[in-house]
Amino acid sequence: MLELKDIVKIYQGGTVNETCLFNGFSLSIPDEQFVCVVGSNGSGKTSLLNIICGTIPIDEGQVLVGGENITHMPEHKRHRRIGRVYQDPARGTCPSMTILENMSMADNKGKPFNLLPCVNRRKTETYRDMLAQLGLGLEDKLGVRVGSLSGGQRQAMALLMSTMTPIEFLILDEHTAALDPKTAEIIMQLTGKIVAEKHLTTIMVTHNLRYAVEYGDRLLMMHQGRAELDLSGAAHKNLRVEDLLCKFNEISIECGN
Repeated sequence: MLELKDIVKIYQGGTVNETCLFNGFSLSIPDEQFVCVVGSNGSGKTSLLNIICGTIPIDEGQVLVGGENITHMPEHKRHRRIGRVYQDPARGTCPSMTILENMSMADNKGKPFNLLPCVNRRKTETYRDMLAQLGLGLEDKLGVRVGSLSGGQRQAMALLMSTMTPIEFLILDEHTAALDPKTAEIIMQLTGKIVAEKHLTTIMVTHNLRYAVEYGDRLLMMHQGRAELDLSGAAHKNLRVEDLLCKFNEISIECGN
């Protein structure tokens, strides 16, 4: 289980621009739950992911995984247990390296390289089979530099690479936002397949309300560092896009917009 307990996060503390985003925020996510997070800009969605991943420090509170306090654990150590896919397809892959080299690097995540070659040619066919499952023809382009691929192909690779080694959590930070609608659908279908097959605890931030309704088994709507909605079970199953739009409009009116 992932737990955030009484989180306080202040940006630009001690200045005239000081902003307290989270003030005593708590959240518990059971193992293997798929949580979709929506909310307006500045509501705390990406900050929530960054706190979990250790990208930004917190001012008060605790982050626990399976009861272990990881609040002060550095980001690189947390990523042994976490796979993260960003909005920008370029952030999850190395453009100057080939597909084979990228796959090899991901496969060696958390392992010592010593003086051994990065690429293990004996695993080439394994990587080819994994890429073939994407249905994008990448299995025939192992020697191609990743920088020459389309955004959708790179994002599919980033998703695959983030889950190649055993992980406990998959963090998806608007990972379809930069893609065209058709490619976004492919990536979401692939996401659902990987999450189900690997039984991953998943947190997905998205601005696509249809994805938030159709995928996952829990929905959080964030606003000013608070969870205005927290729906799971039957409440999530019966949720419609129109319901979320109404809630967004209600919040907007309360804020004077």
